[in-house]
Amino acid sequence: MDVKKLMTELEQKHPGESEYLQAVREVLESIEEVYNQHPEFEKAKIVERIVEPDRIFTFRVTWVDDKGEVQTNLGYRVQFNSAIGPYKGGLRFHAAVNPSMLKFLGFEQTFKNALTTLPMGGAKGGSDFSPVGKSDAEIMRFCQAFMTELWNNIGVDTDVPAGDVGVGGREIGFLNGMYQKLARKYHTGVLTGKGMTWGGSILRPEATGYGALYFVEHMLRKAGRSLQGATIALSGFGNVAWGAAKKATELGAKVIAISGPDGVIYNPNGMTDEKIDYMLELRASNRNIVAPFAERFPDATFTPGKKAWSVKCDIALPCAFQNELNGDDAAELLANGTWCCAEVSNMGCTPEAIHAFQQAGILFAPGKAVNAGGVATSGLEMTQNCMHISWSGKEVDEKLHFIMESIHEACVKFGRQADGSIDYVKGANIAGFMKVAQAMLEQGII
Repeated sequence: MDVKKLMTELEQKHPGESEYLQAVREVLESIEEVYNQHPEFEKAKIVERIVEPDRIFTFRVTWVDDKGEVQTNLGYRVQFNSAIGPYKGGLRFHAAVNPSMLKFLGFEQTFKNALTTLPMGGAKGGSDFSPVGKSDAEIMRFCQAFMTELWNNIGVDTDVPAGDVGVGGREIGFLNGMYQKLARKYHTGVLTGKGMTWGGSILRPEATGYGALYFVEHMLRKAGRSLQGATIALSGFGNVAWGAAKKATELGAKVIAISGPDGVIYNPNGMTDEKIDYMLELRASNRNIVAPFAERFPDATFTPGKKAWSVKCDIALPCAFQNELNGDDAAELLANGTWCCAEVSNMGCTPEAIHAFQQAGILFAPGKAVNAGGVATSGLEMTQNCMHISWSGKEVDEKLHFIMESIHEACVKFGRQADGSIDYVKGANIAGFMKVAQAMLEQGII
């Protein structure tokens, strides 16, 4: 495999799809050496096949707002790879959603799902619809219109969507209700992230953040460090950041920053139960601002226009969006003494930031490993739905612990360097790729 040649061809075939090309380049550069030790992969053209999605559905979503005006958005579902199981991946509702973003997310999801030890393929979907400022009734009408176009291409053993940015329990409820009405199938397993009264799993809302902290805990232990007393800056204030803040606080760390599009909250005394609960209120408000946190809690201060990375911290956890932490942010964190960064969002750091962290020798781990607890618990939700049972919180948490430990072990196995250090980016990419590639090889040229 010649990565440079492959990337040139992809850039010509998919011009302007920057997020997708960035994700593919990172994986190919990580696996090049190992891939070239497997001539059977080259003969079957595994890489050329694995970088292209199986199919992409694009559709118009027309709905009526509260003023009675007709609105039109675009909807998508990228079914990327089903070599190890039915397609699985979230739906993202955000104004910036486009095919490049969803292809990058579906590509990443393929390897992330492979890392979980569960039989799930990779997919992603969504729309350029933004829930910000919309009423519940408008969101319901949009979700129903979206599902009217999507329903015939998903199913329990075909493709199981979940939530993502802009899609929480409320949206999953509206989507599921419309799916059941259209399909006349009442199996609860066609969407995950459901409410507890209709097939949801205990701990699913917290799972991405919880799993991330379990992974970070293993990474720190391996390096002879601890979360106890460590200061943490989080970006975002939604579901993922909420789960991360909750578990980090439980494990003895102090979350001193959260952020939103409007600026950063400096929270020097750390999180309390009341503060953590208020993060959910902020998310549910549909205003997409974090400033009210400082109005509610006098010991916190709000600085407009600043990122979480402007706050001096031990550990940085990007929890919001792709490429949210850039080279300049990395330099600021390193100058302030940050010694660990773990992507809780998908591809949360730019290549420049990752390079800066790795050059500085600090602990760094990629999203496909760190945030896999979310989709892993979605997989556990699917299992409970298929068995028509509900596990206790203790059972789900034990399984999540096991999965995150297994992912960490796989990263260590494939990422160990000659000097004994662990390259978690390389480890995660190789571990996920080898599983999917082997499955593709054994199933023939299809």
